[in-house]
Amino acid sequence: MNEPSPQIDALPVALVLGGSGLIGGLLLRRLLDSGKYQKVIAISRQRLPLAHSQLENIVDDMSNLAEVMRGLTATDVYCCLGTTMKVAGSEQKFRHVDYELPVIAAESARKSGATHFLVVSAIGANARSHFFYNRVKGELEAELKRLGFPYLTIMQPSLLLGDRDEQRVVEKVSGQIFGFLKPVMVGGLANIAPIDAENVANKMVEEAMRVRSGDRQKQKVVTIQSKDMQ
Repeated sequence: MNEPSPQIDALPVALVLGGSGLIGGLLLRRLLDSGKYQKVIAISRQRLPLAHSQLENIVDDMSNLAEVMRGLTATDVYCCLGTTMKVAGSEQKFRHVDYELPVIAAESARKSGATHFLVVSAIGANARSHFFYNRVKGELEAELKRLGFPYLTIMQPSLLLGDRDEQRVVEKVSGQIFGFLKPVMVGGLANIAPIDAENVANKMVEEAMRVRSGDRQKQKVVTIQSKDMQ
């Protein structure tokens, strides 16, 4: 006998974390323009420069994220939290943003009955990696799987292309070089080709809609590689 699919609300609510970032900002606008949600909740450290009748922007420094999320109920939770070692300043602070906060958000969302958790990880994520960045991302993915969401979507983009508020010189130069080479990066190289952040945001929404349409009933956990977001 087949296990029944998780119940999905007729009037969904989306919750976005990291809406001030590159992917998160694009995602937030995509969700608001889609007409697929009755409300979109965005938790951010600063007030977002965006006004919309369906947007609820909760401003919090995320020092007590579990408490902030305790009274919130959402169907789909989009987690775009992330930083760099340079911005974070230390491995401990990097881990806090890229692992601890997403896990806190996921645990809170799971308790509140969220149906679908979508997270931006990274290419090369591996809990056993010798590289700190990849190891943290891999540990995050493993922990999210352990929480047992009805549906989990893990995005593993490569180098992101797009306009950022802060300057990241190395990423900008690398993006220009890879962008020039992108047309010839096929086959095995396709997965490391740079990707527009907008493609990542669009694919996240697409996967959420696949779940809601019943098109992913047998695919509870899906990992989407960068080449499949192009």
